[in-house]
Amino acid sequence: MKTIDMRGQPCPIPVINAKKILAEPGVDGVAVLVDNIVAVQNLEKMAKGTGCEFSYSEEKPSSYRVAITGSVPAGVPSERTCVAPEPMPSGLVVLITSDHMGEGSEELGKLLIKGFIFSLTQLDPLPEAVIFLNGGAYLTADGANTVPDLLALQERGTAIFTCGTCANYYKLTESLAVGSIADMMGIVGRLAVTGRIITL
Repeated sequence: MKTIDMRGQPCPIPVINAKKILAEPGVDGVAVLVDNIVAVQNLEKMAKGTGCEFSYSEEKPSSYRVAITGSVPAGVPSERTCVAPEPMPSGLVVLITSDHMGEGSEELGKLLIKGFIFSLTQLDPLPEAVIFLNGGAYLTADGANTVPDLLALQERGTAIFTCGTCANYYKLTESLAVGSIADMMGIVGRLAVTGRIITL
C-alpha cells in the first residue's frame, strides 16, 4: 500500500491524488495522511462511491491516517471523487462569501445579510442552491440568526452548502446547523451548469 502525505493540501487535492494512485495498475490500496476531518470525509465519499473499502485513525490531534483499499476503474468520472453537490438543471444559485453584506458598517452589513436571506425565502421559484464560502460559513453555524431562514429554504427544496475548507479553517465543521459540506470541485461544477448566479 502506497502512502501519500497530503497534510496542508486543500480539497480536492488529497482526493484527486489518492484516486490517481488507486487507478495505477497493480495498486490495491493507498494510505493518505491528512490534517483535518473534512479531508477524511471527502476521502470516505470517494472510496464508497467507487466501491473501495475505507477506514481511518486519528494518530494525534489534527493528524489522520486514511486507508483506502481496492482500485478505482479508469472510467470512474472525476466528479465522483469528492463530496460534491450534484449538478442541477439551470436556475438560480446564490453564492455568499461573507457574514455581512456590503462595505461600511459591519453591524449594518449583518442586518442586511439577515434580511437578504429572509428575502430569498419569499422568492418564487426559490433558489436551487445557496452556497457559503469564506466568512459566509458563519451563517450556517449554530447560533447564527440566519439559520432559521436557511432551514426554511432547505425544507422547501433549496440545497444549502458550506465550503468544507472554509468550515475547517474557521473551526465550524462540528457546529454546522443547516445544509451540508461541499468541496471546491463540487461548487465549481454546480456554478458551471447554473443559469444565473447572485454573488455577495
